[in-house]
Amino acid sequence: MPHQTLEAPAAAPTAATAAPARSESAGGRPLSLPAWRWLVAAAGLAGVALLLLLWARTRPGYDPYGWLVWGRLTIHLRLDTNGAPSWKPLPFLFTVPYAAFGRAALWLWMVTAVAVSLSGPVFAWRIAFRLTGAEPQRRYAAYAAGLTAALIVLGLQDVVGHLTYLHYVLSAESDTMIVALCLAAIDRHLAGRHRWAFWLWWLAALGRPEVWPLLAAAGVWLWRARPAARGWILAAAALLAFLWFGIPGLTSKSAFTAANIAENSPRQVRGDRLLGTLGRFGALAPTTVWVLAAVTVAAAAIRRRPAILLLAGGIVVWLLVEIAFALHGYPSVPRYMFEPGAVAAVLAGVCVGRLILTLPALLTAAGRRVAAAGRLAAPATALAVALIAGSMLGAAHAQYRMERQDLAHERLRTVLISRLSGVVTRLGRARILGCGVPNIPIEYQSVLAWYLDIKVGELYVSPRHERLHPRPLVNLYPTRGAGWKVFPSHVASSGRCAGLRLIYR
Repeated sequence: MPHQTLEAPAAAPTAATAAPARSESAGGRPLSLPAWRWLVAAAGLAGVALLLLLWARTRPGYDPYGWLVWGRLTIHLRLDTNGAPSWKPLPFLFTVPYAAFGRAALWLWMVTAVAVSLSGPVFAWRIAFRLTGAEPQRRYAAYAAGLTAALIVLGLQDVVGHLTYLHYVLSAESDTMIVALCLAAIDRHLAGRHRWAFWLWWLAALGRPEVWPLLAAAGVWLWRARPAARGWILAAAALLAFLWFGIPGLTSKSAFTAANIAENSPRQVRGDRLLGTLGRFGALAPTTVWVLAAVTVAAAAIRRRPAILLLAGGIVVWLLVEIAFALHGYPSVPRYMFEPGAVAAVLAGVCVGRLILTLPALLTAAGRRVAAAGRLAAPATALAVALIAGSMLGAAHAQYRMERQDLAHERLRTVLISRLSGVVTRLGRARILGCGVPNIPIEYQSVLAWYLDIKVGELYVSPRHERLHPRPLVNLYPTRGAGWKVFPSHVASSGRCAGLRLIYR
């Protein structure tokens, strides 16, 4: 595909649509890829995702199992979006067609989610590569910038959940998918592919409302620059509104059910919500990353590089929306800010690339006055890069330990999920539901709903309500040794619950 660069429109540019001037990308762009190579790359990512999942032996988190339940209920015309998980349209686009493949929908979703998520660091690499602006003979600086950006994206952390970015990738969550979509949209803008970028923003906007201002900016720019596109821009806006509000309006008590469920979350910021939200954002990456990103933005302001300034503006817009949500009582957990964190990773990568490009020249120029300075240009540059990397080794080591512990936990969870499937197969869906309401720890409710083919909300059991108004329950609890204990309670007659006492290992 041909390489093009955005030129700023006559009106004030926007963070979602602007791109660098031609001088910024000349010589620093990755090789152009024709359409068939994009397809090969996508197939390759899907293969890597499958191999990674087979090695990791993980299963989706709470929400993805709920999304799979949505897909199955939809094809049977029984969709009900009351209760958890909170409604979002992006996974719904995949889990509905995947539901036609029965139990294979689980693996189809996992491979899709992981493959899309793995493309995020790739697009971070491409953007940093391009914005470094290295001449062909000095592309090693652009490669270093891209590698830095990709590694920082993979190193983002959720300090509230004590989880790593890779945890969300391997749990087939949508958060890391949205990161990839946002970075892909930026990459397409920089390549001059504004319509592709608009639809990537649109897909990302189906996953997080923080994307809406960026999508609106992209739509406004296209509306003015491409009058022929106005029809499908309006259609995209109408479809976005229907997917976010129309479907829950038809399948739940309120069109705003997603917002209602998100309010008063136990994960919301406590104390000062403004500083708390900013603190969670700052904890996504080591301090070095923010210093490097700030240097890149400062240099861009001096040199008037609009692309970098607009990326920084996009970070600010996202944070302003997130702060507004936090003030309203929404959780604003760190994973909701992975996207601006990934853009900051790109800016940090650009700083490393520009340092490799400019420091030798500065030292060589100084060498005219100090004889030793010119000879030390290359070693000094290598030392500077090593010091930057070394400043983040502590955070990288801590994340490695955290990821090892989390992977062990997730593999044990996979065993429990597999054995829960065995429990359902052994006892039978009809016998379990015929005896009473299944009562299982909340972290396994969506998993059991998937195996029983019921909505997740049917498994909600309030201990307080049960004390006041007891009803027949089928209790399922994990046991030591990764097994399950099943027993009925509050059963007046044992006939319909006969044989439902089980220890399954």
